[in-house]
Amino acid sequence: MTPRFAVTACRAVLVLATVLATVLTTGCSPSSSPTSTPYSAPTTAAARPSTPGRTPPPWLGTRVLPTDDPAAIAALRTPRRLRERAFTLPDHLDPLPGRGFRAVVESPAPSQVIARSTWNPACPVAAEDLAWIRLTFRGFDGARHTGELLVNAAVADDLVSVFRDLWRARFPMEQLAITTRAERNADPTGDGNGTGAFNCRPVTGGSSYSEHAYGLAIDLNPFQNPYAKGAVVLPELARSYLDRGRRRPGVITAHGPVVRAFDRIGWGWGGNWRTLKDYQHFSANDR
Repeated sequence: MTPRFAVTACRAVLVLATVLATVLTTGCSPSSSPTSTPYSAPTTAAARPSTPGRTPPPWLGTRVLPTDDPAAIAALRTPRRLRERAFTLPDHLDPLPGRGFRAVVESPAPSQVIARSTWNPACPVAAEDLAWIRLTFRGFDGARHTGELLVNAAVADDLVSVFRDLWRARFPMEQLAITTRAERNADPTGDGNGTGAFNCRPVTGGSSYSEHAYGLAIDLNPFQNPYAKGAVVLPELARSYLDRGRRRPGVITAHGPVVRAFDRIGWGWGGNWRTLKDYQHFSANDR
C-alpha cells in the first residue's frame, strides 16, 4: 500500500467511524440533523453556526486564565465552540406558573436572597431598597425559562416591562442570575455569560462604585456583548463578538429590540459610548 493510499484509506475509516457513532448515539440516520455532534473542526477553521439551545462544552467556566500575563490575555482568541454561542443552561429556580411571560417582584428582597448576593453594609444602597425579581425569559432553545434579578426597588417595575418586551421580541438569553461573592472573587475563566443587575463593585478599571452597586444597571448576555477598551476585552474570550456586523443570536444591536426596550424607560446603552464600548451594559444614568 502506497503512503498516499494509506492516508486516504485511513481518512475513509475515520469518516465511517464518525457516521456510525452518530447513528449509535442519536438513534437517527446519517442524513438526519441531531441536536449536537461529536465532530470538532480544526481551531483554524471557520466556526459553523451552532444549533440553538445546544449543550455547552464540559470545560465551560473551568479553565482559569493566566492573569499574571497581560500580554497573554490580550492575545487570547475566542474558542471555536464559543464563536457562535447559543447554549441552554439548566434553570436554578422552580418555573413560574403559566405559559407566557410572568414576573414576580418581592420588595424588599428576602433576607436569604440578600445573603447570597454581593451586598454588604458598606454598599451604597441599603438592603431594604433592593427588590428580588423572578421572571421568565426565552432561552437559545426558544423555550420558556425562569431566572432572577436583584435590582433597585425604584426601577423594578420598569425592568419587568423591559423583559416583557424582550420576551415578545423572542430575544434569547443564556441565564438570568444574581451574582454571588464567590463568583465575583473567583479567578477569571473569560467565558461567563450570565445576565445580571446588582453587584456591589467598583466601575471597571476605577475605584468609584459602579451603577451595578446601586442596582441601577444591567449587563445582558455579556459574552455576546463584551466590554472593550483598547486591548482590554471582557469577558476575555469574547473577542470574536467585537465584530458587530455578524448576525448571531443574543447580540444587541443599535436599532434592535433590546436598545428600544431600555430606551423606552430612559436607560442608556454602553454600546453608544465613545471612549469605550460596553455592549452588554444598560444603566439608569447612562454610566
